[in-house]
Amino acid sequence: MSSLYKNTPYNFIAYKTIVIKEVLRFSRIWLQTIVPPAITMGLYFVIFGQLIGSQLKDIDNYSYMDYIVPGLIIMSIISNSYSNVVSSFYSTKFHHHIEELLVSPISNFTIIAGYVSGGVVRGLVVGVIVTIVSLFFTELHIHSYFITILIAILTATLFSLAGLINAIFAKSFDDISIVPTFVLTPLTYLGGVFYSIEMLPEFWQSVSMFNPVLYMVNGFRMGMLGVSDASLITAIIIILGFIMALGAISLWLLHKGVGVKK
Repeated sequence: MSSLYKNTPYNFIAYKTIVIKEVLRFSRIWLQTIVPPAITMGLYFVIFGQLIGSQLKDIDNYSYMDYIVPGLIIMSIISNSYSNVVSSFYSTKFHHHIEELLVSPISNFTIIAGYVSGGVVRGLVVGVIVTIVSLFFTELHIHSYFITILIAILTATLFSLAGLINAIFAKSFDDISIVPTFVLTPLTYLGGVFYSIEMLPEFWQSVSMFNPVLYMVNGFRMGMLGVSDASLITAIIIILGFIMALGAISLWLLHKGVGVKK
């Protein structure tokens, strides 16, 4: 951490450069990074919101379409912030660009902050686009802009860090798809995106409370609709706790050279 203060000008320039590189990276291939999530979520709105949702009763005094919109938006933020960092950082390892970063006079914290910021930007950009798409299917009435934006940024930060750790350990391009497929997707779909946990039997309600994604989905839903299955304070504490834990793990892994030094 001392190098962070010792080389502050270099760290700031490096941070800005990494962020610009990351933003240009996903914006140049926007047909692959921005459009597909919008189309996918649009299909969710049509199939689950209109076709299936029209046959279901209201949840917490909101139509089914209105209820799932926050969950679908945060789901797009989660998947895109994660995938941006895991693919970008692994590509940096694969093409041996990581050595240039490691020998430069910048701190590991700066490297992590740069890649995570790039992931956050992509997650939020996709989240905004999905929100715009949702306007074709429902009217949005934001309960609290502050809570909505706060949870979105914190969630994007958390999963950007998770993507970074996945990339550090990954030894092939196949490895960067294992966690999203077998961990991220099940947690997201079982995190209350399409339902309220109050609809579940008591046992499964208790089990669901151990799913960290549940707190992100419901925190975001609280910001947009003003309803939630979990305490907002608890959600923020849990998200911040995971961010600090994953951030510390990322710093330690880079300091030890795990996955990046031979």
